[in-house]
Amino acid sequence: MNKMKKGNKKSKKNRLFIQICACFGFVLVVFAMIIGMLFSKLYEDNMLKTYRRQMKKQARHIAREMSDFVIADDTEGSFNYMDYLDSMENSENTDIWFIDNDEDSITLKKEFTNVDIVDIKLSKEVKYVLKKAKEGKVSYACGYDGIYEKTMMCVAAPIRDAKKRVVGIVLLNSFVEQRDTFIRTSRQYIEYSIIVGIIICLFIGFILAMVITRPLSRMRQVALELAAGNYSKRTNVRGNNEIGVLAHSMDILAERLEENEKERQEAEQMRLDFFANVSHELRTPITVLRGYSESLADGVVKEEKQQQYYQRMVLECQSMERLVGDLLTLSKMQNPHFGIEKEPINLLQVFYDILRTYKGIAEKKNIQILFDCKEEIVMMQGDYDRLRQLFINIIDNAIKFSNEGGRIWISIIKKDKIMVSIRDEGIGISQEELPNIFDKFYKSKLRQNAKGSGLGLMIAKSIVEKHNGTIEVTSEIGKGTEFCFFFSVYEGERES
Repeated sequence: MNKMKKGNKKSKKNRLFIQICACFGFVLVVFAMIIGMLFSKLYEDNMLKTYRRQMKKQARHIAREMSDFVIADDTEGSFNYMDYLDSMENSENTDIWFIDNDEDSITLKKEFTNVDIVDIKLSKEVKYVLKKAKEGKVSYACGYDGIYEKTMMCVAAPIRDAKKRVVGIVLLNSFVEQRDTFIRTSRQYIEYSIIVGIIICLFIGFILAMVITRPLSRMRQVALELAAGNYSKRTNVRGNNEIGVLAHSMDILAERLEENEKERQEAEQMRLDFFANVSHELRTPITVLRGYSESLADGVVKEEKQQQYYQRMVLECQSMERLVGDLLTLSKMQNPHFGIEKEPINLLQVFYDILRTYKGIAEKKNIQILFDCKEEIVMMQGDYDRLRQLFINIIDNAIKFSNEGGRIWISIIKKDKIMVSIRDEGIGISQEELPNIFDKFYKSKLRQNAKGSGLGLMIAKSIVEKHNGTIEVTSEIGKGTEFCFFFSVYEGERES
């Protein structure tokens, strides 16, 4: 019992439901983290590229505008230029420098510059983009700037004169804090979406685990019930998937076990009935034998009656022998695993053999046996000895219960089925007794049944069933009884 409890506790800890949920959840979390990280990185890179592209576009645009002012040589009034410069200075989150190209013989006039970088300690990123701009290229860089004391993105574009010479540089310094804030906010939204997605997926995983484990749990309960001997339990799980097929197989197994258990119980009951019946039926002849033996042993029987006592003892022994033989035959015939050896036989030959023996017995009671069959050969699959035993039992009863001078009709008709009819003009069977004549040890109270075992008709019925046949009985008191047997025609004869 303690081992069973420990086993149950262990099974609860290692339940498939928990394992499925844990595995499903772990895979989801890892997958969501990887997807989230990749998506965040791609989003950040894409946003950085977009922002860089916009700044380059803006730098080129400003450089072209400045080039137009330089070519127009608007240095004195500079009204349009000053307005443009003011508008550029007011650009949100961007600081614009107009720098002279001090390395060229042709330089930008001081009226067009707004920053002198001689006395400014530039960062390496700014120096890099300025160098590229002097070479006539638009470039960018991002890093910490000591002047602004912040992380900055700088983009530089060349300003050209009418001869396409680089006379100055437009430098855009943009604060990236706002961009970083926007990225952080977007990343938070992504993280929230991932968390919600994980919760939804875990819920779906929970439902999926329930769908999978519930029938398995039901099958486990049924398996334990079957192990305990309760074969009536069924899983009642339906489905065309592997679990449904497994549950159906378990239900089939339960049905087979239940059938085997019923057969076992029936066999056990038959065994008990057999011993009980043998004990009951043998008690009377054994008591009679003991009484005769004691009388002979005590010498109380006169010499002229001793032979009579011996004859009675022999009759009782023959009766016991016949009873034991019938019981053994019935026990074999009722065993579902007992099979008879069938072969093609001519049913007429069976009756010719029986009639040779029983015509003489019938003549002792002045009974006439009439046999009728229009066929020369009636073939069927059967066991010769068992069929002979079957019809002997019926004919023997017909002779036993017929009056002297009576007649017995035996007819065989072959059509779709083989019908064998055995009819007598005997005393008949009452309608009350007719349903019970095939019961074990059933005997009527007639004097003709005094020496019978009550097993003959039951053995006959068992032989008919072993041959896949049927039996019908009709009877009327004072007019006689008719037994009709139906068997299948031999297949080889049908084909021919």
